[in-house]
Amino acid sequence: MLRWLIAILLLANVLAFVAMRGVFGPLPAAGIREPNHLNRQIHPDWLKVRALSAADAADQAVVGGPAPAPAIAASALAQ
Repeated sequence: MLRWLIAILLLANVLAFVAMRGVFGPLPAAGIREPNHLNRQIHPDWLKVRALSAADAADQAVVGGPAPAPAIAASALAQ
């Protein structure tokens, strides 16, 4: 029974590999999905990219950083 499971998993991996290589055609995410969206933009040159200031960066979450200490008070239980 374990042999069949391994064979099925191996076949599924080969099928996924072949599909990702494009044997069955291009992937749906390979091309432009919304070509009309780019044509409908109004003044795309007005968009400016700027760096965050220190005050703005304080509100941003740090991904992969240590978890902050919980703001709770603990005390020993009375017996």
